[in-house]
Amino acid sequence: MSYQGKVLRIDLSTGKAEAEDLNEQWARAYLGGKGLALKYLYEELETGINPLSSDNKLILMTGPLTGTIVPNSGKLAIAAKSPATGTVLDCSIGGSIASEIKYAGYDAIIVEGASKLPVYICIEDDRVSFCSAKNVWGKGAHETEHMLSEKYNQAKALVIGQAGENKVPMSCINTDLYRQAGRGGIGAVMGSKNLKAIVVKGTGSVRVPDTRKFMVAMNKYKREDTLTDSNLWASEDGTSMLVDLANNTGTLPTRNFQKSTFEGHTNINASSIKEQLKAKKACFACPLACGNYVNFGCTEVEGPEYETLALCGSNCEIDDLEAVVEFNRLCDDYGLDTISTGNTVAFAMELAEKGVHDFGLQFGSVESYLKAPGLIALQQDEGKELSKGVKYLSEKYGGKEYAMQSKGLEFPGYEPRGSWAMSLAYATSDRGACHMRAWPIGEEAYGSLDPFTIENKAKLVKNQQDEYAFKFSAIFCSFWALSADVQADILTKALGYEVTVSDLYKIGERICNLARLFNQNEGFSGKDDVLPDRLFEDELLDAELNRGPLPRSEFLKMLKEYYDIRGWDEEGCIPEKLIADLGL
Repeated sequence: MSYQGKVLRIDLSTGKAEAEDLNEQWARAYLGGKGLALKYLYEELETGINPLSSDNKLILMTGPLTGTIVPNSGKLAIAAKSPATGTVLDCSIGGSIASEIKYAGYDAIIVEGASKLPVYICIEDDRVSFCSAKNVWGKGAHETEHMLSEKYNQAKALVIGQAGENKVPMSCINTDLYRQAGRGGIGAVMGSKNLKAIVVKGTGSVRVPDTRKFMVAMNKYKREDTLTDSNLWASEDGTSMLVDLANNTGTLPTRNFQKSTFEGHTNINASSIKEQLKAKKACFACPLACGNYVNFGCTEVEGPEYETLALCGSNCEIDDLEAVVEFNRLCDDYGLDTISTGNTVAFAMELAEKGVHDFGLQFGSVESYLKAPGLIALQQDEGKELSKGVKYLSEKYGGKEYAMQSKGLEFPGYEPRGSWAMSLAYATSDRGACHMRAWPIGEEAYGSLDPFTIENKAKLVKNQQDEYAFKFSAIFCSFWALSADVQADILTKALGYEVTVSDLYKIGERICNLARLFNQNEGFSGKDDVLPDRLFEDELLDAELNRGPLPRSEFLKMLKEYYDIRGWDEEGCIPEKLIADLGL
């Protein structure tokens, strides 16, 4: 079996670290990654805690395939209660840190309590050290990671920048310099614990039942299922290829979602990025190498990814690729989620445009735009307010109808008026507006389904949510378009017991309902599965599209149908019978 069977529990309040047995029953029911992290979080957190208090827990969870040669299995799941939304929160992060945790002998690390003074943790197999972070506190994520890597002989590290230290609710966690666990303020959870970094160096291994047969099978899958036309876009262009696709289908957020096409899109698309491409980079065990290193003089970054190009580019009406790359670099170094930061800047730009409030930001103005990440991360001047996000700003200054957020989390880079199922995906996502719970736009605007109807869309979103849940629990990267059959076969070979496709869908359903139950216990219900009025009342300003708003009545029908398919009541709550049937 490919689990290590151990969880490392670290208490920052007492300075103690102890290994305990992995709950094998939970592992069978939730696999690992997202699902198992949420199970531990659900069982161990008291309802109603302050996400920035020492009562919150930071859970790092590997998957059953982590550390093996399974393609695209190198990500790490990180979970906590979200400081941005108060919901359940799980993020994933690439690089090589997950395999180091597994090689150190652990399936998971649970960080509890809070240190009185800034510290970082160093884990070297079964030895855990608590070290003063005095010399790295206040430094950017990049410098911190360089210093720790040099000190610990190229060990891998999770680090936060100044945004996390200052508990900014859009702060992220970094590793391998340019990989982030980005959404929901996960970096602020580390900051609230006075935890600057977690350094890991492992010298162990991961075992599977029959190594030779496993290697033969995985190499075959890599050749015949991973390195194929359906996946090689990730290597050739990466997610930047979506800029042209989104613009051509009228789904590219522009001017704070007032428009869905951008005249300057060719300046920030994949072709423009290729002109500056210097190198490619892959996560552990990944043959696709989606990472693009670009360079403008002294400015270097891995990316920008589509979400950054959309939310920090077109949505702010910035068509200067060098400026977007620098904005990306600043966010990475300060430790900020580019999706929430770009959205917040764009919202502030519209507030100024409408004369509601002037934060010194205007659409298309590069100079003020590039100052925003530093002000937000360092909590300076206007940044103190901007750092609290779109929902807070709209409630204080106005503009709720065009505050593009759901449950307090800012929208990703897909315009729902051009993909009606995306509206349902945003509204029902457990952590707030999210494209990593379901991505129906791939079947709608980018595929063959009619994006302007609700027919069968509730079922599509529900099925994708279940599929993403078990895929991110086994921990396969979303860029590998592998079938449930292939996932089941790989897991069977790795775990030594049969995992069927039916098992996977039941696991996915269980995980989605567990996340919903966590939120339900925190007071969330159908009243929170809502979207801003702009989507239902405003036409897009792109004259050539002639596209009206999303009919509210159709959205509500789709939402009701979704609840029915899920087996939830009319308030969007999980009945006791379903809780029992799923073993929650």
